[in-house]
Amino acid sequence: MQELKEKFLELLDKDKEFRYTVAGYLGITEILRRLDYLEETQRKILEEIKALRENQEKLWVNQNRMLENQNKLWENQSKMWEEIKNLRENQEKLWEEIRALRENQEKLWENQNKMWEEIRAIREDQRKIWEEIKAIREDQRRMWEEIRVLREDQNKMWEEIKKLWEEVREIRLEMRIMRAEQERMMVTIEKLSKEQEQMRITLERLTLSVEEEARDVIRYRLKNELGIEISLDRIFIDDKEVNIYGVSDEVCVIGEATVRLGTGLVEELERLIDKIRKEKPELLRPKLIKVIYTDYSAPKAIELASNYNIWVLNWKGDITSRKVVQ
Repeated sequence: MQELKEKFLELLDKDKEFRYTVAGYLGITEILRRLDYLEETQRKILEEIKALRENQEKLWVNQNRMLENQNKLWENQSKMWEEIKNLRENQEKLWEEIRALRENQEKLWENQNKMWEEIRAIREDQRKIWEEIKAIREDQRRMWEEIRVLREDQNKMWEEIKKLWEEVREIRLEMRIMRAEQERMMVTIEKLSKEQEQMRITLERLTLSVEEEARDVIRYRLKNELGIEISLDRIFIDDKEVNIYGVSDEVCVIGEATVRLGTGLVEELERLIDKIRKEKPELLRPKLIKVIYTDYSAPKAIELASNYNIWVLNWKGDITSRKVVQ
């Protein structure tokens, strides 16, 4: 009896046709065929994953050439490897389930409903695996699209850099032209400065000569015409120079000397005398002669000076009448 059992088990293990025959009697032929089909399907899945691995290795070679700023692509690849890892774990679990099914066939016969639930779960896992594979392929397509966009952006960037360098060259050329113009302007300014200095020196000399001439003429006229001996010189009132000033007994002479007389100087002399009256009355005397000595006088200035009782004259004679203000 024991030898018969061993022979029976050996035939079940080695003879596929005998196994199917026995299974047919037992009513589980269809289950075994489905298990064999499941095993074949799992083999195909493993071959597909192997192909995916080969494609993935090629993809890694291309990815090593990409720029550092493609971190998102690396993250997607990491997720893909995690999914493949999960697939492997699921496959190992699936193989464990299949081995458990084969080792526990007697329990499977008693729990056919549970076995069919497991098969449906396996089919669902297979569907999910194919969905994941589809998602991986879609990620690969998007990744290559992103690489293409990055390359286009890089080309545009190089074009912009080229344009910028062109603009820089133009700016440098304009700067060289501006520097040359600036150097020419500096030479011109230097010449103008020298000319201005020469004019200032000439004007100072001319002014000094006018002031000296004015003091001499006024001193001479006062002595000969009024019998007043008076010494005339310049004084300063709060850093303001008064060209003509002198006192003699009860007479004070205050005035200016200029080459050209305008209304501004007339107003300025009148304001200065008012300032002396208020702040330094000790410089004045009971009688005051206001005077302006000039080579040329504007008509409006002559009229204004006359209104202020200012004596305007030159070496030729009086321009306005001389008046003594009490």
